[in-house]
Amino acid sequence: MAGVNVKSEIKPLKRVLLHRPGNELLNLTPNTLEELLFDDIPFLKVAQEEHDAFAQALRDNGVEVVYLEDLMTEVLDQNPEVREPFLKQFIEEAGIRTDRYQKIIFDYLNDNYPNNKDLVLKTMEGINLTELHTDKSNSLVDLVSEASKMVVAPMPNLYFTRDNFAMIGNGVSINRMYSVTRNRETIYGEYIFKYHPNFKDVPQYYSRYNTFHIEGGDILNLNEHVLAVGISQRTEPDAIDALAHNIFNDETSPIDTILAFYIPNNRAMMHLDTVFTQIDVDKFTIHPGIMGPLTVFEITPEGEGIKVKEMTEPLEKILEKYLGLPVELIPCGGGDRIAAEREQWNDGSNTLCIAPGLVAVYERNDVTNKVLEEKGIKLVVIPSAELSRGRGGPRCMSMPIWRED
Repeated sequence: MAGVNVKSEIKPLKRVLLHRPGNELLNLTPNTLEELLFDDIPFLKVAQEEHDAFAQALRDNGVEVVYLEDLMTEVLDQNPEVREPFLKQFIEEAGIRTDRYQKIIFDYLNDNYPNNKDLVLKTMEGINLTELHTDKSNSLVDLVSEASKMVVAPMPNLYFTRDNFAMIGNGVSINRMYSVTRNRETIYGEYIFKYHPNFKDVPQYYSRYNTFHIEGGDILNLNEHVLAVGISQRTEPDAIDALAHNIFNDETSPIDTILAFYIPNNRAMMHLDTVFTQIDVDKFTIHPGIMGPLTVFEITPEGEGIKVKEMTEPLEKILEKYLGLPVELIPCGGGDRIAAEREQWNDGSNTLCIAPGLVAVYERNDVTNKVLEEKGIKLVVIPSAELSRGRGGPRCMSMPIWRED
């Protein structure tokens, strides 16, 4: 299965991209939580156990699991000449500006991590000043810096593989992320979609070098003709305009409509998929908090440009129009406001559909899960005590590469 094929949120999932949480979580500290977009520090050992259970549950349901770190390793193994430019670009994007430190870090990584898999994992983990063994007498910075200083920051959000690049039909959006700390994550996507034999010919609908921010959690494939994109804390309308132009100008793409969902701008609703996911041909989970303030815009091609129209109908009617059948919106927390807010914080609406009516959910959202079961949805329940501390659910932790048509 070379290339990508994701024209739905619910059709049978055959291949998915994950990243197993690694030592990058060990480099989270209370002082860096806000900068690195975490609210708490997950216990790595348990987070890995939970993530392994998630991966195994997917395999048990016929899904091939591939890992981000493995794809990047394959790029470097198959293209040895790429290792040096990748490292230099990585160091530059890590904010290392001085020639002295660029050379010190390049030599450290290149000499101490000859194995490409170890190198890739180390770039994700970050680098502590004490690892470099520099001569402090040559630098005032080294003399006054704390021993715990991270010279290269970790990338602890990487296990949310949904965000840094997103499959759209047979193409990909390589995203410009909202925050500096996460924008570095997309370097792996740049190299995978440039060099990996399975992905180098995939059409690219957005570039990580574009000006405006967009993230994969805001991109939902409703069907082969209709794409939903959230205007959110992390995705700007300018980016959606650019994405629409690129998709509509690709003659191979059947997408002819983009629905832009304007959602409230706050941490609990950072992406469209934290408030709204499809779980069956006619069913969606939804956070009741967006029902009032939700605005939807229809974007269609017009000549060389696009046409934008505000939709005034209720959400159900809009979805019914584009899906061609009646739909049911199932509220997170079963409509109980307190349960909804609690379980929304733990991503009760952020489900991964493995097949129509079969979804992966976090164990801790028991009120929402009970409601889903009562509606006839089959659940694949994932342990989530530590994974949920990163503020992302099963959909956030997975990027489908291939769904059956």
